[in-house]
Amino acid sequence: MASASSVTVKLNTGAEIPLLGFGTVSEDNVENFKEALTAALVDAKYKHIDTAWWYNTEPYIGEILESLDKSGKIKKEDIFITTKVWPCFWNDPENSIEISLKNLKLDKVDLLLQHWPVCFQKVEDSNGRVGLPKDAAGNILYDKNGDYLVTYKKLLKLKDEGKAKAVGVSNFTIEMLERVIKETNVVPACNQVEMHPHLPQLDLYNYCTEKGIVLEAYSPFGSSGAPNLKIPLVKELASKYDVTPADIIVNYSIAKKIVILPRSSNAERVKKGYKLINLEKSEVDALDQFGVTHPQRFVNDPWGKGLGFEHWG
Repeated sequence: MASASSVTVKLNTGAEIPLLGFGTVSEDNVENFKEALTAALVDAKYKHIDTAWWYNTEPYIGEILESLDKSGKIKKEDIFITTKVWPCFWNDPENSIEISLKNLKLDKVDLLLQHWPVCFQKVEDSNGRVGLPKDAAGNILYDKNGDYLVTYKKLLKLKDEGKAKAVGVSNFTIEMLERVIKETNVVPACNQVEMHPHLPQLDLYNYCTEKGIVLEAYSPFGSSGAPNLKIPLVKELASKYDVTPADIIVNYSIAKKIVILPRSSNAERVKKGYKLINLEKSEVDALDQFGVTHPQRFVNDPWGKGLGFEHWG
């Protein structure tokens, strides 16, 4: 049976992006993370790594990529690398990308995303830029003069300067996408959002499909506890196709040409990869309908409140 790591979709730049990416986030155990990433690249043949300044994983990714490239186990240039600009760099993303490129040991990335359409105040400490600045009461410090459109325009400039091959966004609503397209005449290459059978976001899906914006799904299993793997229909389809529930979730996204970014720090689990199967359209539609009937968002970061994500279906 073929591996899900082998399939790609075209961005509006013409570049191919692998539909299965290795999702990364801050890890307590660095060695476990490096072992899992190595397993993804060498054993499971992943060709796509999704990272960000905010995740604190980029130095380790750069280390592993260089090591595996030097040993001949992979070619670094064959791996599609995505990074993101966090809101504390909203008006100086050039600083963010320079840090990321240095840590990743690259001169450019394949895809550069605006991580959130919000703007934090610029605060520095002994470790550099503070990712989540707060006041004495613990409230997030937003920049009252900030505008997420400024960030997007500056990312486009970074692309022109050769720092990224493509530019996209993350956690953008239809209204936000409409605004950046109207103001810049540049359609984002992709929009990375929480998307899965509990949260199909069909209006957003249809809009992005029409505009040629590739969607990327983070937290596809439902974050902590992987509740999406326990959906009765998912388990039923796993039994029918003799695969795991995780394989069903992955193939649900692939059938819709949505990039999927599962995350795991378990190297043995990662080595197994995900099997590629052909779900029937009626089965994909049934999974969509499950989410329309039972909508649930699992990632509820405080800075995301009030952005228009309350419309779940």
